[in-house]
Amino acid sequence: MKIAIVSGKDEGPTKLNAFDNALSDAGIGDVNLIKVSSMLAGNTQITDLPELKAGSMVNCVLSEITSDNPGDVITAVIAVAIGEELGCVVETTGINKKENDLIDEAKFMVTYMMEKREVEIKQLIVKKATATVENIASVVASVVYLEE
Repeated sequence: MKIAIVSGKDEGPTKLNAFDNALSDAGIGDVNLIKVSSMLAGNTQITDLPELKAGSMVNCVLSEITSDNPGDVITAVIAVAIGEELGCVVETTGINKKENDLIDEAKFMVTYMMEKREVEIKQLIVKKATATVENIASVVASVVYLEE
């Protein structure tokens, strides 16, 4: 199994447009995203996001948050833990929360999921996007499942 871990942020004239712009900033704005739960195959490989065919159906775990309150600091975090037998992904978001607290929360959750399954973590990756809202902003962080 191969995945890409991406993030993006942007503003827009509406919440939907801000979200769409953040997806485009992350490189996943021209595809149909299918939200899936948080499991990976063992020894999953992380790679750069290839060019995706416009309109294609793409599985992902998506962390996203949008705000129209100027001055809000919004953060989306995704954490990936990979072991030999399997891997887990978690997402979390926050408004006006400390970035490090959200990262710690994501690390805790994904570590717990792996421990509960009695799988040793070989690799732990965290990706985040943070923005201060000017008018209407959105941030996204995502694990994108790639075809092999």
